Amino acid sequence: MSCSTLFTLKTSLFASAAVNRSFNLRPTNYSLPTASLNVDVHSNPKTSLHENPKKSSEVIADEKKFVVGTYARAPVVLASGKGCKVYDVEGREYLDLTSGIAVNALGHGDPDWVRAVTEQANVLAHVSNIYYSVPQVELAKRLVALSFADRVFFSNSGTEANEAAIKFARKFQRYSHSDEKLSPMEFIAFTNCFHGRTMGALALTSKENYRSPFEPVMPGVTFLEYGNAQAVREGGIYSATKEFLQSLRTACDNAGSLLIFDEIQCGLGRSGYLWAHEAYGVYPDIMTLAKPLAGGLPIGAVLVTEKVARAINFGDHGSTFAGNPLVCSAAITVLDKISSPAFLASVSEKGRYFKDLLVKKLGGYSHVREVRGSGLIIGIELDISASPLVDACQQLGLLILTAGKGNVVRIVPPLIISTQEIDRAVEILIDCMPVLDQVSTN
Repeated sequence: MSCSTLFTLKTSLFASAAVNRSFNLRPTNYSLPTASLNVDVHSNPKTSLHENPKKSSEVIADEKKFVVGTYARAPVVLASGKGCKVYDVEGREYLDLTSGIAVNALGHGDPDWVRAVTEQANVLAHVSNIYYSVPQVELAKRLVALSFADRVFFSNSGTEANEAAIKFARKFQRYSHSDEKLSPMEFIAFTNCFHGRTMGALALTSKENYRSPFEPVMPGVTFLEYGNAQAVREGGIYSATKEFLQSLRTACDNAGSLLIFDEIQCGLGRSGYLWAHEAYGVYPDIMTLAKPLAGGLPIGAVLVTEKVARAINFGDHGSTFAGNPLVCSAAITVLDKISSPAFLASVSEKGRYFKDLLVKKLGGYSHVREVRGSGLIIGIELDISASPLVDACQQLGLLILTAGKGNVVRIVPPLIISTQEIDRAVEILIDCMPVLDQVSTN
């Protein structure tokens, strides 16, 4: 079957296998013009706490009154952060293992990131894509030099990046089958995946609770079992295998389809590799990025090969805000730091330390089924809901997330986390584990 295919790495984690990091790397030799400004980067994260005299309860009450209720928020009102710590409006400290859902890769208030944003904001923040801008072109050059890709399209978020990938894949098939009455327009995605909340990305998200309230969504999507044809595995931090990914690459090549990797969460150093697929030496035709790329500012990116780019013409897609000078300057700083071999090696080392410590300390608990992951994206699968554990940890000053069907603890700290902070996080998890016994008993 020939189709315009989407295959996902979104919920996948990758083993720290040795690969040649020099694959298709092109040297860069350029620098950005910057304004000569005296940027004062504050080291005290609590300096702004007294600027908002409202208490948490008052802010929460206002939110319920004025904001559309799409989020079941934790009852925490965060006001500032530094490194891997965040502080609420009352000044209470939390160790942040969520990093804004895998966004704040350099932590909170990284001085180089603050300097890049401040300097660029003083020079030029936004011009739209009617005009060229230096930071956008320089960021694209870096992404191309560090990846399989030949060209880059910028968006404002992960779901927008996936929407662009959908359009590019369809346009590629129409371009490649111009002499045919009907070109292949179908997509293949995988079970237990999540690709975003806009209508196209939602159609490629297998979990029905996300799709059903908004159906009919985009037609022409088939879901296959993730991993292999004989075994279904839930989402929530699962590793792919080289054989599986290679089989996808071969199938796409044989069918004339495109292989698309969604690395919005697992890419940009999170797995210990700059790109998660590097661990297996299997490369896509299109890759989508977003979360950590600009260190907290909204950005998405679609990386494509030249054969895909040739199918795209002026006016086929666009965005007013995407890739503006401010966000691209921030992204250049983030990318330059994360792509350092020493930085990536530290992520791998700390990830192994964290995972081994979790296995050692939590492996004996009755409700823990498995600890898995690679680099600094780790999942602790439980046999019951993880929500009580998340709530208990929050009370003791540790912020963590859930994944899968709510029974997986998702750990995605800033990539700069220290071993001392890892030790503290595991201590809090151990202290909170008894809450699971209480819940199961009740």
